[in-house]
Amino acid sequence: MTTTEKTTAAPRVRPGQPYPLGATWDGKGTNFALYSENATRVELCLFDDQGNETRYELPEQTAFVWHGHLPGVGPGQRYGYRVHGEYAPERGLRFNPNVVLLDPYAKALDGTEQFDKGVFAYVPGGDDTVMQTEEQRGAPLGIVVDPMFNWVGDQKPDIPFHQSVIYEAHVKGLTMTHPDVPEALRGTYAGVATEPVLRYLRELGITAIEFLPVHQHVDDPFLLDKGLTNYWGYSTLNFFAPDVRYSAEARKGNPAGAVSEFKNMVRALHDAGIEVILDVVYNHTAEGNHMGPTMSFKGIDNPTYYRLVAEDPRFYFDYTGTGNSLNVRHPQTLQLIMDSLRYWVTEMHVDGFRFDLASTLARGLHEVDQLSGFFTIIHQDPIISQVKLIAEPWDVGEGGYQVGNFPVNWAEWNGIYRDDMRAFWKGEGGLASEIGYRLTGSSDLYQSDGRKPYASINFVTAHDGFTLRDSVTYEEKHNEANGEGGNDGHNHNITWNCGVEGETDDPAINQLRGQQQRNFLATLLLGQGTPMILGGDEIGRTQGGNNNAYCQDNEISWYDWQNVDEDLLAFTQKVIALRKAHPSLHRRKFFSGRTIRGEDVRDIVWLRYDGQTMTDEDWSNAQTQSLGLFLDGDGLDDVDAEGQPLHDDDLLLLLSSSYVDLPFRLPTLDSCNNWELLLDTSDDNASEQISSGEETTLKARSVKLYRCVRDAK
Repeated sequence: MTTTEKTTAAPRVRPGQPYPLGATWDGKGTNFALYSENATRVELCLFDDQGNETRYELPEQTAFVWHGHLPGVGPGQRYGYRVHGEYAPERGLRFNPNVVLLDPYAKALDGTEQFDKGVFAYVPGGDDTVMQTEEQRGAPLGIVVDPMFNWVGDQKPDIPFHQSVIYEAHVKGLTMTHPDVPEALRGTYAGVATEPVLRYLRELGITAIEFLPVHQHVDDPFLLDKGLTNYWGYSTLNFFAPDVRYSAEARKGNPAGAVSEFKNMVRALHDAGIEVILDVVYNHTAEGNHMGPTMSFKGIDNPTYYRLVAEDPRFYFDYTGTGNSLNVRHPQTLQLIMDSLRYWVTEMHVDGFRFDLASTLARGLHEVDQLSGFFTIIHQDPIISQVKLIAEPWDVGEGGYQVGNFPVNWAEWNGIYRDDMRAFWKGEGGLASEIGYRLTGSSDLYQSDGRKPYASINFVTAHDGFTLRDSVTYEEKHNEANGEGGNDGHNHNITWNCGVEGETDDPAINQLRGQQQRNFLATLLLGQGTPMILGGDEIGRTQGGNNNAYCQDNEISWYDWQNVDEDLLAFTQKVIALRKAHPSLHRRKFFSGRTIRGEDVRDIVWLRYDGQTMTDEDWSNAQTQSLGLFLDGDGLDDVDAEGQPLHDDDLLLLLSSSYVDLPFRLPTLDSCNNWELLLDTSDDNASEQISSGEETTLKARSVKLYRCVRDAK
């Protein structure tokens, strides 16, 4: 490859504007703007299709933003930067103009990283103190994009949080083996937008799909050396560009087309009534620690973008376990995050975000601070404050576990819900009070600070850990395929294999495993809070006991559309439909347990299996393994969209984790004499009409849901 290098000063390069940052095409040319507080000189590098480079020195600096306008440069132009300054790691400075750097604000990338072309600002093989003098061009380049897109007719579903059912999925894994998706579109944004996939999601009944990271990420060398990749994508390189790995357009040689392809997917999901939530990783980047690569932020302005150790700025604070943490205390880094979030809402039309390791973003000096600048700026932003905001409320640093401590307007992944429900269905005793809280929206975590039940994102499985099927099939992790000697992944899984580790042909064990999966789904979807289903759990997806499949871009992680558990799928569809049909199962307000509106109505009554109201002793009794919840349909204390009082059927939810069948006496209530069985996890074909005061058999480890039939004789 031949390379032409030329530095051109004004008048060819016009002064341009310092805002917006990034590359902005105006129809006549492109404005380039790059923030660097400590640089001494910035060169813009344009590349043609053969890789030939032409350099232009940016002539202006305004408030630490280097900028210039190039007439005639338009969409499709590939570009990067060479940033000059001191290479002094001991003072936190890592400038090296021999390294071509990716614009942090690039909206499209020309491909993925190429380690063989060089990505290090220091000479590999030693420490990081010796500056690299060889050309390093392994980082992907930015591409100037045309922002125009026809959003006419796009209608955001705008589904209230309390009515949401979230489905966590991976863009690639969802469609990679789908037989009805054209082969060229499998594993892509375009594949998600195909009618077979949209129809499946509609019929399942979910209201929002939460995608694992779609920001451009890096595949770590230690994985590539083992023939693996960073499948989950929690190693972000750029916070604006959709990852070209999931683009059908990029496969055809048009990487810039990933932007419009992503937009088309969002519009198609919106047309199907489904919101799009992105899992975003603003806590760290792919550049790692002091021995990591230099591809973007580190070489543009290391002290601005990263939290450095004050006593020795050569090193990085690491609250994420990945080598670095973004410096959210710096105004420019906060601006980067906010500009990114705003871009994905206004330009890409997404409906919300799930923030990975969100405690890192809330740290002041070291402690997690609910009043940190990050939260303040989020709450004041008129755009971001209006979308769904979900925190993963922990990181790996000291004091990082913050479930229940995020501010109003934030929902949280409720890890306590997951652990309590797993322990309950495993058969552990002494959990009655905890299960009572979890089934009613975790008021112990969210009510005192002004939040509502839907602030609790309830889940029993997620991408990180066992799938639902594996959680009833394995008690030990089986991560051999990861090549880390079994040292990766959680050891505390709170799972029960129903008597045999791994797959079995024993019909009794398989029947129990199926019932346990239905129990988890029933309690998840029939309780208060916002349920989140791990994609594929509804069809019995297995990872063969791998509870850390982050590096498995293969059949271990992909959906197996050839072996769908049709009965489990039908059950999941049924329970989601029941949840949607009954406002009592997705309340906006916490239960009060007391008379409301001056009437003799109690919104919830807790019952023992003898039909009597639970006592304080029952709640604290380690032997209590069954619960009954009576939900009064007149006790919603809410109004509908027209402002009229909201009513529902009286409902009765029974659940037992006991290993023996229980005779459960239905309560004698003035409001209801007859009950119709809507759901039985021990027998999906069961039907039953029963009168108040009569006994029903609540099978071992099962859930039943009844509806009051007021007009029955």
